[in-house]
Amino acid sequence: MIEFRALMKSFGARDVLRGVDLCVRPGRVTAVVGSNGAGKTTLIKCLLGLVRPDGGEIRVDGVRVGDDPAYRAAIGYASQTSRFPEHLTAREVTKILLGLRGESAVIDWELFERLAIAPHLDTRVRALSGGTRQKLAVALAFLFAPRVVVLDEPSAGLDPAANAVLKDKILSERSEGKTVLVTSHVMSELDELADDIVFLRAGRVGYAGSVQKLRVFTGQPHLERAIASMMNKEVVCA
Repeated sequence: MIEFRALMKSFGARDVLRGVDLCVRPGRVTAVVGSNGAGKTTLIKCLLGLVRPDGGEIRVDGVRVGDDPAYRAAIGYASQTSRFPEHLTAREVTKILLGLRGESAVIDWELFERLAIAPHLDTRVRALSGGTRQKLAVALAFLFAPRVVVLDEPSAGLDPAANAVLKDKILSERSEGKTVLVTSHVMSELDELADDIVFLRAGRVGYAGSVQKLRVFTGQPHLERAIASMMNKEVVCA
């Protein structure tokens, strides 16, 4: 269970998160959606401890974020623009992460194989294409068999074959009881994947609940139309 309680975050005079209250249910795929600047990436960075909120709190399995960084060992993360040291090879980046996790870590090489990363392991990061960098980032997010996977626009730069592999992996993780939190602007992808939707508008939760309930609430059969409808509503529905 991931809980956000009255979460606040501002950057200068700009209020990005304005009292976010949210529960992410375990064993489900939850999509966080909203227009640009709605606070999606800031919410995720607060969860990961990369940004310190100005108010409120986050709890992961009852552990308050900020009290003990050990909770992050259970989380895998890939961002839209993952950055690795440019002078290192993909193999060296992977070995560093393996060393940080230690010999007791559970390793899942599935995506390295299915995304055909092996031919690129000895290529320096600076020479990798954007799509291959994203494949590496996605594979690393799942590498340590995390209970929670956080994916911020993970399909950006992926070709259709790689994107299909990623979708299959997300659904497989859900079937094993893992929790996946994903952001995307591609609603057709989320139609295939998401159990629950969190709609953020200007740093507040405009909707949090199941995809099916959202369709009923908006009267729209497709997620893209349902979200577009929500952008014109002020009602909070959970």
